[in-house]
Amino acid sequence: MPLARWLNRFFQHEAAGGVLLLIAAALAMIVANSPLAPAYEHLLDVKVSVLVDGKGLSKPLILWINDGLMAVFFFLIGLELKREMLEGKLKNPRDVVLPGMAALGGMAVPALIYAAFNGSHPDTAQGWAIPAATDIAFAVGVLALVGKRVPPSLKIFLLTLAILDDMGAILIIAVFYTSDLHVNYLIMALVPLAGLWWRHHRGHRRIAPTVMLGTILWVLVLESGVHPTLAGVITAFFVPLTDRYGKSPLHAIEDNLTPYVYFLIVPIFAFANAGVSLSGLTFADITSPLPLGIALGLFVGKQLGVFGTTVVFVKAGWAKLPQGASWRHLYGASCLAGIGFTMSLFIGSLSFDDALHMNEVRFGVLAGSLVAAVLGYALLRTAPATQPASPRDAD
Repeated sequence: MPLARWLNRFFQHEAAGGVLLLIAAALAMIVANSPLAPAYEHLLDVKVSVLVDGKGLSKPLILWINDGLMAVFFFLIGLELKREMLEGKLKNPRDVVLPGMAALGGMAVPALIYAAFNGSHPDTAQGWAIPAATDIAFAVGVLALVGKRVPPSLKIFLLTLAILDDMGAILIIAVFYTSDLHVNYLIMALVPLAGLWWRHHRGHRRIAPTVMLGTILWVLVLESGVHPTLAGVITAFFVPLTDRYGKSPLHAIEDNLTPYVYFLIVPIFAFANAGVSLSGLTFADITSPLPLGIALGLFVGKQLGVFGTTVVFVKAGWAKLPQGASWRHLYGASCLAGIGFTMSLFIGSLSFDDALHMNEVRFGVLAGSLVAAVLGYALLRTAPATQPASPRDAD
């Protein structure tokens, strides 16, 4: 098969984003534990500046990736959230009850497990939200590798859960991971915000002015002390689903942006943040409260939170299992929800700014996510083939 044709088929596969993410993370670990490690660290610390008359932004490359490129990632998440709320999986409240409650349980239990290990440690207690997140690209990628043995309804369940999980993570970042506020910048941010509202209200179809206003909003939010990735979500909600010409700017941007985010931005983020140095790592380091709380929060907490909540709601008659799905399918999906990776690493970078703690965060996230992915895949791969819905599914 010609290389170009093979690459085209690869990038069209649902698992492609997850595979690239895994490759980027593995490459980061290899480089971080090779003679190239000093060059890797130096590259991430290189100062990149955007200055006008000597004034502007000057940050290390790692922060441009985590604050800048990830704002584009959150912009795409915002577009997906708006689309799902207006015409997709989040439109009908009845369809959101089970994955919504499962997402809530899947955020609360991992946070409690982390707190059980780190609550008495003031230097690590602030990382409680790290294991509460689910990585959409990775989870859906593993699910796609299972193939037709998984009922379509299970993918919808997992996608809805992950979307709501992202919504919860956005709220957590806004409320708990905001540094000292500079109110003057927040007041100035009202100007581009008003411009975005006016363009949305008027149904303007041109996207460039919206992107420009969103960029200005990002800079002002960054300077205010609120995490700037939130500007990406806010901007996305001002992209109209349909304009006055009957076209959909939201669909057009989402379709065009998705490949760049999942095949470029997210792998870059993974490469920049997954470089765990194993030099001098001991068993005591691996089992210290920070990495252990994260790993167990992702692997054990997500299972207990997602699957436990699902069992309670179905057994109580408040919801039904997804059509054609068995309890084994739901348990496998609950394990996949423990793949935190991108969002967990991101929240970890907001929680800690020293190299030692971040190395422990990376190890905990990678270990917990890897074990969750392997178990989830094994459960779904060995589950009975998709079955028709029956009354017993809801028992």
